[in-house]
Amino acid sequence: MVLLSEGLPFLVVTIGFEKPIILTKAVLSASLNSRRQQSQPLTGNPRDNSPMTIQKAVQVAVKEKGFEIVKDYCIEIAILTAGAASGVQGGLRQFCFLAAWILVFDCLILFTFYTAILSIKLEINRIKRHVTLRKALEEDGVSRRVAENVASSDEWPKFDMDGGTTGTGSLSTETALFGKKVGDSSVPKFKVLMVSGFIIINVLNLCTLPFRTGDRNTALSKVSGLSNVMTPLPMDPFKVADNGLEIILASAKDRRTTTIVTVLPPIKYELGYPSAHSAAPEDAASSIFDVEYTDQLLDAVGGKVIEGVLKSLEDPVLSKWIIVALSMSLVLNGYLFNAARWTIKEPHVPEQSDVDSTAQRQSANQTTPDALNANINPHNDSHANGVLQEPRLVTDTDATEDKAVRTQAEREQMLRDKKAPQLKDHELVELSLRGKIPGYALEKTLEDQTIMSRLASLTRAVKIRRSVLSRTVATSNTASLLENSKLPYEDYNYENVHGACCENVIGYMPLPLGVAGPLVIDGRNYFLPMATTEGVLVASTSRGCKAINAGGGAITVLTGDGMTRGPCVGFETLARAGAAKIWLDSEEGQKDMKRAFNSTSRFARLQSMKTALAGTYLYIRFKTTTGDAMGMNMISKGVENALNVMMTESGFEDMSIISVSGNFCTDKKPAAINWIDGRGKSVVAEAIIPGDVVRNVLKSDVNALVELNTSKNLIGSAMAGSIGGFNAHAANIVSAMFLATGQDPAQVVESANCITIMKNYNGNLQISVSMPSIEVGTIGGGTVLEPQMAMLDLLGVKGPHSNSPGANARQLARIIAAAVLAGEL
Repeated sequence: MVLLSEGLPFLVVTIGFEKPIILTKAVLSASLNSRRQQSQPLTGNPRDNSPMTIQKAVQVAVKEKGFEIVKDYCIEIAILTAGAASGVQGGLRQFCFLAAWILVFDCLILFTFYTAILSIKLEINRIKRHVTLRKALEEDGVSRRVAENVASSDEWPKFDMDGGTTGTGSLSTETALFGKKVGDSSVPKFKVLMVSGFIIINVLNLCTLPFRTGDRNTALSKVSGLSNVMTPLPMDPFKVADNGLEIILASAKDRRTTTIVTVLPPIKYELGYPSAHSAAPEDAASSIFDVEYTDQLLDAVGGKVIEGVLKSLEDPVLSKWIIVALSMSLVLNGYLFNAARWTIKEPHVPEQSDVDSTAQRQSANQTTPDALNANINPHNDSHANGVLQEPRLVTDTDATEDKAVRTQAEREQMLRDKKAPQLKDHELVELSLRGKIPGYALEKTLEDQTIMSRLASLTRAVKIRRSVLSRTVATSNTASLLENSKLPYEDYNYENVHGACCENVIGYMPLPLGVAGPLVIDGRNYFLPMATTEGVLVASTSRGCKAINAGGGAITVLTGDGMTRGPCVGFETLARAGAAKIWLDSEEGQKDMKRAFNSTSRFARLQSMKTALAGTYLYIRFKTTTGDAMGMNMISKGVENALNVMMTESGFEDMSIISVSGNFCTDKKPAAINWIDGRGKSVVAEAIIPGDVVRNVLKSDVNALVELNTSKNLIGSAMAGSIGGFNAHAANIVSAMFLATGQDPAQVVESANCITIMKNYNGNLQISVSMPSIEVGTIGGGTVLEPQMAMLDLLGVKGPHSNSPGANARQLARIIAAAVLAGEL
């Protein structure tokens, strides 16, 4: 034991953790590579573009690294086995034997239990990301269904509920595992088989205990021949006593005395069970398969360790506890997996993948090619796009219904019976024109996931609304061409639009999207996405990026982070209004209002309140953090709760809330308070452009640019009485990036507040932009739309930050400020 304990450090190094690390890296790399491949153009093989699930990622990793890992295990085990068979005394043999067995079990555990634990860990992380994003979107005012859709679309790697692929189409769920085809469920079945076999063996062992009365000595004689062959060579007494002799010799030298040592051959004692005299006779045939094989045989393969384990498992009490523990483990793991899935399922809503597959099967069985190309008006051609996607299932009902013409009464009765999705398109148009189906309620009326997917029903609602508008008599002179206009409506995910971004949808508006740059911002390179219809805007911004990069890039500083909401409250007398202002400015008032406000959100935190009195009206400007959301809806909830607490608990029952937003914010309007106190993110960006770059790239001179900026951006704007408009065209860049990244376009009004300053710095051009009110977010609003999410992903700021709430939104503000800097050049 002493020798083994001294070898523990070497044992740890021998076993190591490099193989689990290699396998884990391979799993994560497989998921990352799959995510990158999905962004590439579609290939001919549908498997290449199917979403990567956690199970598939583990299987791909095992397929790629499994042989290499097992080969390393085999080499190490072979070397240690040779060391164990060397016969060298002093602990080397025992150590090598122990290390070899540990490696064997480590290999088995790595490809069974470790992969299971890794899958569970990845699933827990996925659920945490999913729930965090969904709750953040809900706090920002997004409906639960849309928040769930956005969170599901953002999951990576995907989790396969059914053990198969989450992609569309009938892909095989088999994969190669060490050269053999196995299904996705093979590993769980193998684990269940192992545990079941272990339990059955122990049950049989317990049942046969009363019948074990045979003669053990017979069994010993039957295996004696084999034990004689396998018996190890006689031990060398000098090797055994080597360490002791050296100690005695050293002691004799120190004392300078003559010492005589007699070395005798070692005597080996073995203890029978429970003793040689009291052992009960046992059946010879059964004893061969019992655990008492003889120490000689077990010693030959280092069997004392195995013998001890088997003896402990034979114990009836211990084996029962093992069975109970395994059963509890199976039940608990099954419950945890189900609980993990329940936390992210929408109640009473079928899984989208199941609905989609059902709709596809119904479409394949029931829909004819003519019906797929049918339009509401049989005399019109199909839409100009002509791309057949899942939303084209909207005309399935026209093909599946019988050809008999329904009466008006039958149609209205089906509408009352909530069977409107079964009606034909032209019947729905007629009902809507007669006022039976409100135009805003088409999506809700047509939703029936037993007939078609939600996306297909939403697309059908858009198509019918276009027809209704085209046939409306009051606007026939102007809107009659809408139905077959070039405004696209197909091949778009309306699930993230409905209930979140827009109502009465008739299509979507494509905008040209370009990229400027790359631009070095705080040491990192970024391409700048810009959605614009203004020619040369992207080109001029790219030229500014080139000049800034030549000087080492842009440097940004965040000076403030706080969104504002300014409600208006009223009192009957000025005295009461003044008392409320004094209380709000006091320490007690700040403390009470902060506690009430912060209780409404996990992210919104009240920073300060600024009050202003106008007669009997009191204006309160709340300034708060909002995480990664722009945060207006989040703040409004907190403001309402804080004002209610002020009325009911702080002695201001006579206060009336005039408006949650009293224009003291100020939102979507030019205002000096935003320019002075800031709103949203306050950022300053700077760059130093070498003089030769100014001449060669910008085709100008440093002094000329400084004079131009002073006379135009500073003096000219002052002459015009501008507020926050001391710049050349900051709004151009801000609006283009707002449209590209899903921000609120109306907030360009205050977000484009900017002052541009240029100086001659030792013959170089020093330029800076100060923008005190950039109002951006990376969750909520237009950021839930897939194209806008892709542009946020291009900038590395999609969704909420995993560790620091608000970090992604702040980084987006820095990027926009640096882009404005490039545009000003």
